Amino acid sequence: MILAQLRRLLLLSGFALLVTAPIWAQVTTMEGSVKDENGQPVAKALIKLDRTDIKGHYEVKSDKKGHWFYTGLPLGTFNLSCEINGQVVDKVEGVKSKYGDSTVVDFNAAKAKQQQAAAQQAAATGQLTQEQARGMSAEQKKQFEEAAKKQQEQMKKNKALNDAFNAGQDAKKAGDADTDPAKKAADYQTAIDSFNKAGEIDPSQIAVWNSLGEAYNGLASTQKGDDKTKSYDAAIAAYNKSLALQPNQASVYNQMGNIYGSEKKMPEATAALTKAAELDPAVAAKAYYNMGANLVNSGQSDQAIDFFQKAIQADPNYAEAHYQLGVCLMGKAQVDTKTGKITPPEGTAEHFQKYLELKPDGAFAQPSKDMLASLGETVQTKVTVPSAKKKKSQ
Repeated sequence: MILAQLRRLLLLSGFALLVTAPIWAQVTTMEGSVKDENGQPVAKALIKLDRTDIKGHYEVKSDKKGHWFYTGLPLGTFNLSCEINGQVVDKVEGVKSKYGDSTVVDFNAAKAKQQQAAAQQAAATGQLTQEQARGMSAEQKKQFEEAAKKQQEQMKKNKALNDAFNAGQDAKKAGDADTDPAKKAADYQTAIDSFNKAGEIDPSQIAVWNSLGEAYNGLASTQKGDDKTKSYDAAIAAYNKSLALQPNQASVYNQMGNIYGSEKKMPEATAALTKAAELDPAVAAKAYYNMGANLVNSGQSDQAIDFFQKAIQADPNYAEAHYQLGVCLMGKAQVDTKTGKITPPEGTAEHFQKYLELKPDGAFAQPSKDMLASLGETVQTKVTVPSAKKKKSQ
């Protein structure tokens, strides 16, 4: 009876061992060392283990000797990374855990930095070192070759883009500086051709479209009639392409407003310049001044007054705006037919005085003096008397 019970206990114990042994066998261990760029052990480096075959994430830190250890990992494939002070310094991918002995994965910041530099060099040249080639599978080599080919194509494209853009800039600068109309037009056309080529290479470059708009605007300055209109229209089209990429460009709206003004398209000019002023207070004074100038050039001086006033509100020291506002106000002056006395709107003389205060030697200094003289006003000048220097006590 006792013997039978003993046999049953042995059988049960053996069954229990057979059942529990596979459970313990599922546990694996990984460990390794961490060294910094000087080859010294790193304490508290963060090791991250991400399982790739089935989702799983594990973390552990290195001890004071730079050693890290993680047990209890499931059997699988992992990507490991090492962080020092929050920065990833090394990575190892595709590591397979195993039963029995630990899987050793060491991290070396110096070696990783060298490998990264070598990888960047290989990507730039498209050439692998023998060591890099040996460490790659056939699939990895294929991926590298495809990536290197794409990078070479991108570098070639970038060079072509830069060459075309720089050629356009050089030609546009020459056109700006030329005094001969024929040469000026030829240079602007060369710039247009170069910028169009750059736009074909990469249509996502804002600078290309803005420069193309400037070149067409420059060409228009050498033309007349339908040719001039076509160049203006082409400039507007180029600026619209730029705005499609980056809508809030105050300087572009300012340029478009000036073009519309030159074409005497006042509603479009007003809308564009007002938009420029709204987008950037720094260009508001210039935008309003340009609108006033456009209206004056189209024979609408009365309407220009409001914009010159807005320019002065945006920048009280805008000398040219004071002068032009004074001129527009003079156009509304009343003249006594008997005495010939001129009575302008209130404040007219002050704007000419303000111009002279701001720019006593400016381009409109003499016209401002003449206007004041016609009004019987005396030019006011501010004289600053330097304070006397105190004598030092003896």
